[in-house]
This record gives sequence, structure tokens and C-alpha cells, in this order.
Amino acid sequence: MRSLKARLTVVAALWVVAGVTVAGFLLSGTFKNFLIEQFYHEIHEHLDEFEGLLEIDDTGKVSLQRVLSDPRFSVPLSGYYWEVQQHGKIVARSNSLEGPLLKVPEDGGADAQVHMHSIAGPTGELLIAERLRWLDDKKDPIRIIVGIDKRHLDRELGEFNTVLLWSLGIFCLSMIAIAILLLLFAMAPIGKLRTAFANYRSGVTPNMRGAFPEEVQPLIDDLNSLIASSGEQMQRARAQAGNIAHGLKTPLAILVDEAHRLMQRGDAQAAAVILDQCRRMQSQIDYQIARARAAASRVHPGTASSLSDTAAAVVTALERLHIERHLKIDNQIPAGMMVACETQDLNEMLANLIDNACKFANACILIRLGEDAPSDFVRVVIEDDGPGLPPEAWSVVFNIGEQWDTRKSGSGLGLPIVRDLVHLYGGEVRLGRSELGGLMVLLDLPTFAANGRT
Repeated sequence: MRSLKARLTVVAALWVVAGVTVAGFLLSGTFKNFLIEQFYHEIHEHLDEFEGLLEIDDTGKVSLQRVLSDPRFSVPLSGYYWEVQQHGKIVARSNSLEGPLLKVPEDGGADAQVHMHSIAGPTGELLIAERLRWLDDKKDPIRIIVGIDKRHLDRELGEFNTVLLWSLGIFCLSMIAIAILLLLFAMAPIGKLRTAFANYRSGVTPNMRGAFPEEVQPLIDDLNSLIASSGEQMQRARAQAGNIAHGLKTPLAILVDEAHRLMQRGDAQAAAVILDQCRRMQSQIDYQIARARAAASRVHPGTASSLSDTAAAVVTALERLHIERHLKIDNQIPAGMMVACETQDLNEMLANLIDNACKFANACILIRLGEDAPSDFVRVVIEDDGPGLPPEAWSVVFNIGEQWDTRKSGSGLGLPIVRDLVHLYGGEVRLGRSELGGLMVLLDLPTFAANGRT
């Protein structure tokens, strides 16, 4: 489970469920003990009332001055019973009681104290209070028993547990819902932070903007300071690259001029060596400046470009450049395709690759999206119907200043620059054989969604 919201929600739900479950057991147990105590207290009251109404005549016949105040003692098998025993026989019993003698446990009290027992009754388990009473003219005491069926206790306890279960269940769900709402409210600044970062990366805002809590604002301030510092470093890198180019331009021009003078003096061999070395130095300078500019631009996180728009612009420019050759450039890149590259870098990569295809193509160039691209990458395929390259040349042409066909104009820097640029973005460029008969270039670029925007 990788989602922080999901983790916190599960933990909060488990904690609430555990707490409510423990509370439910404690409340149910407490109420049960209270209910049992109340039942025994009620039995005691009935026992006291029964003894107050008890009359025994000279013949030993037991009777009551009046019926007990609770009418359930008169309803057959109501669960409310009383019985008077002597010598192990029934002397009298309530109208509600039927069946054999109520059997008091062997450890029943032999004193005048009230004793509580749980015995088998005519309608189930029976909670009783019993007491011995000695009469003046009798040697053997009588046993007075008053009991209430335990099913009444179980029914009330079951009703309470049902209400308790529903109440705690609703309370538990409400607490989980509140916890989820609190988590969503607490995590909202993270969503705003992500949106602010996505807006910055896409170039909508120059830095991370938004209203954030005071606990998050210091982090935003530090990130904005880092962004500003990175921008300054990028500008310095680009300025430094320009200064290097400007500083070396004059010495190289002087060397080239001296080489031409040597050639005019008749020293063609020395002039050719100097011109060749100057060309190599110029190629290295151009390559390193381009690479430094690309690396500096990659430091800036605002990398979002339209692949379809950039490809269309490059195709339009190259169609005008090669108008006399009547080349057909078929651009099949769908509209709305975004990649996580700066527009200038993307333009340079596409321009180099499509221009190479135009130089060697006979009549047509195809630009499309390829299949089997790596996860979070989009594959751009550029094909032509030219002579192509043999497999042994596919790696050689990526070397700086190398050209397989020297008859075509070029510095040998296009493919190396494309390779270094795409590597800076985590992508890859490869060559292969096109079904059109010429060269096929596979360019893997990171999609913009893979870089965190939602």
C-alpha cells in the first residue's frame, strides 16, 4: 500500500474499530452485571413482601393475606414464581408455578440468611432467593423460595446489546468518516503542493505559488530559493558557454587565415593540416557548447513541450529548406502529445534527425509514433527511403565529428548532440533498417505524465 492517505485511513479505521469494540464489550459486561444485580434486588423485594404477607394457621396451612403486588405471580408459567417447602415437600406455591418441586442445591443455607441460587425451573433457568423461617410451634423450618426466570434477564440484555450494537456501529462509521474527512483536509496542502510543482514544471508559473499552512510554507520558501538559484546557475552556464565560443572564435579565425596564407605561399600540406585541426577544434567547441547548454537547461525543471507542435514546426521549416527536391514528409504524430523535454532541446533533436533524413532520402520521409516504447516513454520513429546505413555504421555515426558519407555536407555533430540530449532526459536513440528501404531512427522521450503532473 503506497498511498499515504490509504495507510492513514486504514490505521484510523482499525484504531476506531478496535476502540469501539473494546468499549462495546465493556459496556455490555457492565450493563449485564448491573442488570443481574437489579434482578436479584427485585427478587429480594418480592421475598420481603412475601414474608410480610405470609400466614400459617394452627394446622400448618400456609396462606397469604393478599396476592403479591406483581400480577405476574398469578399468570401461569410467567417466569415469576414462589414456593414454600417443608420436609422436602411443597406446602404452597404461586398460581404461576407448575411441575415438580423446585430443587434447591445441597449447599443451600441452613440459617435465616437469604441465599441466592440459579436452578432449573419449569420454563428454563431460574434465579432464586431462598430463606429458612422457624415458626414458634414447629421444630422444622419452612423454606421460602421466590424466583424469576432468567429468560427475562436474557431478553433485556439482548435488547440492550442490539441497541448498543447499532449505536456503536453508527458511531464507528461516523468516526471513520470524520477521520477520512480530517485526513483529506490535512492532506489537502500536499495536493496543492503537487499542483504548484506541476504548474512550475509546465512553465505556467515561474516558481511554486499558492497559499500553504505555516508548517509547509518554510519548505515552499526553500524550494523557491533553490529554483531561483538553479535559474541563476543555468543563466551563468549559458553565458559561460557563449563567452567560450566568443573567446575562441577570434583565435580560430586567425589560425584559419594563416592557413590560407600558407596555402598561397605554396605550403599546401601544412595549410591542410592546420585547416583540418581548426575544423576539428571548431567541431569540438560547437559540440561542448551545445552539450553545456543542454545540461544547463535540463537543470531547470520546467520541462514540458508539445511533441506534435514541435514536429510540425520542424517539418514546415525543412520542407521550405528542401523545396527544390520535392520531398514528401509525412508527419503522423497525433495532436496533443506532450513530452518532458524543453522545447529548444526537443526542436534540436527533431531538427537534426529529420534534416539527416531529408539529406539522404530519395522522395519521402515518415515521422510516426512507434510501439513497444519503455514504460513512461514515447517512441518517435523517423524513416526515409534513402540508401540507409550498414549495421556496422550505426554506432560509428554517434561519435563526435564522424560522417559515414563525407559527400553530404555536415559537421558530424548532429547525432552525437541528439544522443547526449536524449540521455540527459533518460531516453535513448537507436538506428535500424526502415521498411521504406533507408534508415530508421528510434527516439525514446519521457512522457510528461511520467514526471508527476496530474
